[in-house]
Amino acid sequence: MTDPSRSPSAPSTYDISTVDLDGDRYEVTQSMVRNKYTVRDGAGDVVLRGKQKLFKLKEEFPFVTGDGDDAFSVKAGGIMDIAGNYAITDAGTGEEVVVLDEDYSLFMENWTIRDPETGEALATIRSKNKLLAALRHLVGAANLVPNKYEIFDADGDHVGDIEGKFSLRDAYTVTIDDASDVPKEAVIASACILDALENK
Repeated sequence: MTDPSRSPSAPSTYDISTVDLDGDRYEVTQSMVRNKYTVRDGAGDVVLRGKQKLFKLKEEFPFVTGDGDDAFSVKAGGIMDIAGNYAITDAGTGEEVVVLDEDYSLFMENWTIRDPETGEALATIRSKNKLLAALRHLVGAANLVPNKYEIFDADGDHVGDIEGKFSLRDAYTVTIDDASDVPKEAVIASACILDALENK
């Protein structure tokens, strides 16, 4: 039986007013110099750019649209948060849209995308390969060994993937098979954030 709260119109609560990501495949690439990212859609057009602000007590990643307009920001919830809570704030409304919550583990890289008010899980992003994730941490090979993640909706159903590539610059392909149950902007922002944080 279908949960009415999971109807196709439900994700509008978590949309970001400044961007419209209606595709199912995006390419995320990192700059050679710092934690700076470019997101392109399936046609190769730049839809988002983001970079980490340096020398901040709280980690902050502002994003702009392909036209250079403010889109949203991702900001750590606390100074040196081990738990890794990051809020995505819509630049157009000033409201928190979702919270990215890292499930802290020494060797695993798992994230939950939550409602900012209720804490309800909207989607999860999990490492596909536990051995590979452990290897990246144990031997400091995070920059050399690309990771792969699976995206699940709130019911635990597989809805997409984040596939790392072997490249001089970190590069990920984000594919969302069925976006009806997940906030797409948050998933794409997560691809940038988890790359930046796991490669520190």
